[in-house]
Amino acid sequence: MNTVTEFIEKTNMLKSGEVIGVGVSGGSDSMALLHFLAENQQKFDVEVVAIHVDHGIRENSYMDADFVKEKAKEFGVRFYKFRIDAPKLAKDRGISLETAAREGRYGVFNALIKKGVIDKVALAHHTLDQAETILMHIFRGSGTAGAKGMEPIRDNVYIRPMLTTSKEDILDYLAKNQVDYVDDYTNSDNTYNRNFVRNVLMKEIVKRYPNAISAISNFGQSVAEDDEYINSHIYADAMLFEDKLVRIPNSYFLYPNAIVSRVIFKAVKRIGITHDIERKHIEAIKNLALTGENGSRIYLPYDAIVFKEYDYITISNRKKEEVVLNEPFKCGEFNVSNFGSVVVKRVKDFTPSEGRLYIDYRKVPKTATWRFRKDGDMFTKFGGGTKKLKSYLIDKKIPLRQRNFIPVLADENEVYVIAGVEISDKVKVEDVPTAYMIEVKK
Repeated sequence: MNTVTEFIEKTNMLKSGEVIGVGVSGGSDSMALLHFLAENQQKFDVEVVAIHVDHGIRENSYMDADFVKEKAKEFGVRFYKFRIDAPKLAKDRGISLETAAREGRYGVFNALIKKGVIDKVALAHHTLDQAETILMHIFRGSGTAGAKGMEPIRDNVYIRPMLTTSKEDILDYLAKNQVDYVDDYTNSDNTYNRNFVRNVLMKEIVKRYPNAISAISNFGQSVAEDDEYINSHIYADAMLFEDKLVRIPNSYFLYPNAIVSRVIFKAVKRIGITHDIERKHIEAIKNLALTGENGSRIYLPYDAIVFKEYDYITISNRKKEEVVLNEPFKCGEFNVSNFGSVVVKRVKDFTPSEGRLYIDYRKVPKTATWRFRKDGDMFTKFGGGTKKLKSYLIDKKIPLRQRNFIPVLADENEVYVIAGVEISDKVKVEDVPTAYMIEVKK
């Protein structure tokens, strides 16, 4: 496994003093990585810990956890065990079991990093894994982002020390060092996409082309180098980033496809969407920007939504939520998901100021409540003129994605206040000593 040491040093993926969590299933690859890093802790000046995630797929999966625990003790490293219910996650989310297992596993890793238990996660992917990944991405319609395969270092926390090491070298290492491992019988189940590629396609490909694995991996490296060069010439200063949201000017979509696709990948990665964005999604977003009507939307994997909002394309990865609002009308403060806090105060000073609305609370029916808009709502504009609330919000150029989360003070279908936007002419302040001030805090 000399290639592992060389690769670690070449990529500078380990820093002195770091705590490295190794994802260990108990299989040959992860056991080789755990043993190698445990044996070389002093050389790299790091602390190694073993992390085992039981996906809850097999009835006897607890045996793998016990095996890894025993081996971690034998190697002299700390051991962490976690269990997730991948079948339930797959059913609840409507995703494949493979995807659910990956999401759950990375959820555990991310939590450990966030809590400061570990600094990085070492994963046991090797050259065969890389070749399989590249092929699978191509089959699914990915562009260069997928064709370049897995990165040695991702997000500065996920590292793959064995990415240039062959499966044969790993098995030789295990034999020479007498390292035990367990076989997962589900690895022979070809209903899983990766198993099908590995057990069926790759075996046939290698029979005809013996150097196919290294050739595919080298192809991925070439793609990665080209991609890095093109990305270095992309300037995306006009993109606007918020928490879990990015806005891209429509003008960006007039560039050649090579630029457009990378702008989109750069954008979605910044807001946490790192998987399953394919060429078909890129084309759909581009078409939406150039020919879609204002307010149109499309959906991406992981509940992400893309909106056409006037001069921008907005991509949000907020998961779909069922948010209910039913707040009584009174002085105080209440929080609204995806919007902010609404503050209601009794005041004597009605001096206009940005972000504040003033109403004569005596004109508001006692049965009025704060809620979200609904069909049939009507609004009398300040200064006169009644129209549908939907039409009024369109006139104010409020994006569609925001309209359903704006609190309105209403009684039946009569809207008196649109929080942060405007008040109805029916509750305007005239000759009164006190009024209610309504302010929105983001």
